[in-house]
Amino acid sequence: MPEISDNHKELLKLVQAKMPFGKYKNRFLIDLPEYYVVWYKNKGWPAGKLGKQLQLVYEIKLNGLEDLIRKLR
Repeated sequence: MPEISDNHKELLKLVQAKMPFGKYKNRFLIDLPEYYVVWYKNKGWPAGKLGKQLQLVYEIKLNGLEDLIRKLR
């Protein structure tokens, strides 16, 4: 069986990741409104894993790939 790459593992974690606080608490990160993710980009990403995941969500939304992520759910 082939080894799952680290990138693939992070993508699978992102599929299930939810916002831990605020107005959109418990919403899947991929389902956050685009304006909210852009706001974080302009304001500054949170520290740690959440910040990295939000950066990835930003890139996914920027490239119109949200549906691919939702299908992995």
